[in-house]
Amino acid sequence: MTPILLRLRTAALRSSSSDPAIAFPVIASRIAIATFLAALWLASFAETASAAPADASGNAFARRVSQALEAKALRGAKVGVLVVDDADGSVVFARDPDRALTPASNLKVLTALATLNAFGPTHSFTTRVFADAPPDSEGAVGTLTIQGGGDPGLTSEDLWRLAADLHRIGVRRVRGGIAIDDSLFDGERWHPSWLPTSARAYHAPVGALMANYGAFAVVVRGAERNGAPLEVTVDPPIPFFRIANRTKTGSRRALVVDRRAVGEAEEVVVGGSWPRDSDRTFYRSVLDPAGYAAGVLRFQLEGLGIAVEGGTKRASVSPEATELLAFEGRPVSSVVRRFLKFSSNPIGEALVKSLDVQANGVPGSWKGGVIEVRRQLESLGLPTDGLVQVDGSGLSYENRVTPRLLVAALRTGAHSFAYGPEFLSGLPIGGADGTLAKRAEVAGAAVRAKTGLLTRVTGLTGLARRRDGTTLAFSIVVNGFRGGASEAMDAVDAFAATLVAER
Repeated sequence: MTPILLRLRTAALRSSSSDPAIAFPVIASRIAIATFLAALWLASFAETASAAPADASGNAFARRVSQALEAKALRGAKVGVLVVDDADGSVVFARDPDRALTPASNLKVLTALATLNAFGPTHSFTTRVFADAPPDSEGAVGTLTIQGGGDPGLTSEDLWRLAADLHRIGVRRVRGGIAIDDSLFDGERWHPSWLPTSARAYHAPVGALMANYGAFAVVVRGAERNGAPLEVTVDPPIPFFRIANRTKTGSRRALVVDRRAVGEAEEVVVGGSWPRDSDRTFYRSVLDPAGYAAGVLRFQLEGLGIAVEGGTKRASVSPEATELLAFEGRPVSSVVRRFLKFSSNPIGEALVKSLDVQANGVPGSWKGGVIEVRRQLESLGLPTDGLVQVDGSGLSYENRVTPRLLVAALRTGAHSFAYGPEFLSGLPIGGADGTLAKRAEVAGAAVRAKTGLLTRVTGLTGLARRRDGTTLAFSIVVNGFRGGASEAMDAVDAFAATLVAER
């Protein structure tokens, strides 16, 4: 099997995705972003006065920034901006910095900060494995129960390591199948405000046991002659996926790739037409994150010579069960870095529910998690006036955040001795990596910033290093732009380039 690797590239689309390039880190060496077709922009926004009209001061820098904000792509939009000197927090430029706007994935700055503050950078989420008894003389156990610990970063490679650890302690046969215990979180997989959801990978469901960010790849290739079915493969190639190939090779590029539950498995339904000798990869989310994770684990166990008999079922860990393994995932610092760098939606939602578990106990929920995010922010003295948060990723249009809070959160995270380096390492670098790999190329590495994009919403929150050596902290949030997403992002990138230019 091709290893499922965290590979992130931001070339894909400059249209409507939850970030301009990758809305989440997904799976396989070929993974890239899927198109984000969000709901039409319908919300209205509260009007608040600018608390610091620095753009009216008449200095050359303010005039250039104001001019950048007059770009055609931003005309008619609601725009909130705050730029401060990162050294002392003094306002350099402001335009409606206290206006509460839909932030899209800029919201991830708040979730990341709350996570690091609550757990610390070295904390790891633990996935536990139980059996009814230790392996017998032949290495056999009854039912193998996998208890999810809320780790949003488990990949196929991690589950291979987990399976290898079981092999190392003597497990050679599982006679009673695999049981899943994902009771650490509630059963709500998709936030109600996201509805309707799609099969796209950025809409992956959330669970306490997940693998590969709840996503998989579907590769299609046209046959050598017209009329013949396409070649369709799925990565990871596990029995959990069953392919329903309803395609034919032809001149049109018109494919529909979906999935539906079929018992313990999921059927990947591919229909339509695709040209000869041409291929394409589609990225889709699963319906059952825990069942998917169990399917990957079964595949890895069998690949290591551990026979697995029986099916997959849901069951809580018995009080009499024997713990065989406590598998620690990557530290929170690494999870948060992926979350910010590649704007992973499922990571954000799992982190919010884990915050609820830590604060209030099982099961973790969105409702309790976002309350805990706010509590963490307020414990740091941040200005939460106007904050409305309903999820952890920013997918919801119901979220509201002010540029003032985003800048304050960014500076608090960046300046923290406890986790500042870990926080900063997650910010995408202009023109170089993450969701800015093919954006902000004029500013280049002088800008490190979190992106955000929904239909009619975009933004950028980060740090800009000026040529005189000073560093600016900034946030720009745009709601209701009328043109294309690509033009709006270009205008935001031009604003960032203005910040790093000479005074």
